[in-house]
Amino acid sequence: MGTETMLDPTRLVIAAVLGLALLLMMIIKFKIHAMISILTGALVIGLVAGMPFGDIVMAVNDGIGNTLKGIALLVGLGSMFGAILEMSGGAQTLAVTMVKRFGDEKAAWALGITGLVIAMPVFFDAGLIILIPLAFSLAKRTNRSSLFYAVPLLAGLAVGHAFIPPTPGPVLVATMLNVDLGWVILVGVICGTAAMIVAGPVWGSICGKKYFVAVPAHVANQEEIDESKLPSFGSIVGIILIPLVLIILKSVAGVVDALAPVEPLLAFLGEPFVALLIATAAAMVILGIRHGYTTEELEKIMTKSLEPTGLILLVTACGGVLRYMLQYSGLGDVIGNAVASANLPIVVVAFIVAALVRICVGSSTVAMTMAAGIIAAMPGISELSPMYLACTTAAVAGGATVCSHFNDSGFWLVKSLVGLDEKTTLKTWTVMETLVGGTGFAAALIISFFV
Repeated sequence: MGTETMLDPTRLVIAAVLGLALLLMMIIKFKIHAMISILTGALVIGLVAGMPFGDIVMAVNDGIGNTLKGIALLVGLGSMFGAILEMSGGAQTLAVTMVKRFGDEKAAWALGITGLVIAMPVFFDAGLIILIPLAFSLAKRTNRSSLFYAVPLLAGLAVGHAFIPPTPGPVLVATMLNVDLGWVILVGVICGTAAMIVAGPVWGSICGKKYFVAVPAHVANQEEIDESKLPSFGSIVGIILIPLVLIILKSVAGVVDALAPVEPLLAFLGEPFVALLIATAAAMVILGIRHGYTTEELEKIMTKSLEPTGLILLVTACGGVLRYMLQYSGLGDVIGNAVASANLPIVVVAFIVAALVRICVGSSTVAMTMAAGIIAAMPGISELSPMYLACTTAAVAGGATVCSHFNDSGFWLVKSLVGLDEKTTLKTWTVMETLVGGTGFAAALIISFFV
């Protein structure tokens, strides 16, 4: 569709309010699946706004097609890459080696860094389940509260999960805002590192001194990790860095004249799906076949890893529908004019929208999806610089991370695994998530002032 339908602005605002309110009510009150809720809300916006039926259908088709073509391969390859890293013991290798090099006194920093790195290719839940025994082991050995080590680990996992591709969240936002992943990685690393430090070792130290939480009984007597069976530290780091380095080189080659002769090659190798494919192939050989796994076993592991991706892709696709419905109806122009009159930077708007949805719905994926859809539909977004759009992506990630509470599945997972009550979880985990999101947003806002 070349131009947006010209509709009455007042009716557009009413349509948006009704559609988004219905969406939130379906998710919060009636517990209807996010995919159905978002798609229904988008259709209500189009119908109430008075869009022609053909335009509504076009918005749905374009939203699904244009969104999935940018992330489907990345989510699939990323899931398989993470599964191989998980089954090989690569996450434990990274954690154990980092803790040894930092020592017990600075182990909280090691766990924060490890969590950040591991959460990029591995889903948050899986990374936490894999690495939390190490945090408990350190707490038992040093007679400290388990929060002293668990909070930095959680902060690192939260940062890697929210801010740095190839994890699905920032890939989704970057795709909807049409920004190169190389810039998103660069900004995400800066914002994420600041967030990990504040919410991890710093807040973890405060929590560890204020709340003594003993190691859960069911893990207190677990055997120590057999390090002789783990892959080497160098191989794990090298494999994880493959996609990040290739994607960043692609972005750098586009602006550095000295790399002009090899720019086409770097552009190809740095295409996100190519970079992830290379990393996945390397992981299959180095962490799989060389460690005794057959190709049949690897095929089963990688196939199993794709099961949760259907949910991610469908929710993301419906977020794309919401974005195109807002754009094709002309509501994006209305929102853009309102933001311009309020004199608020796009980065701030992105954070606020994502935070409001996060608080209401609980799901960071839904918060990122809705915020990215609203921001992408605003006029003039495509004219912003790649660095500013990368800052906007980080702001959305920050807003979608803050204020985890009872409606967030992560809240209950952490409560159960760490052995906390609800009150202590609110005082530790919820504050940590808010520090992660708030600090990451603050760093993105500061960077945006200079670009």
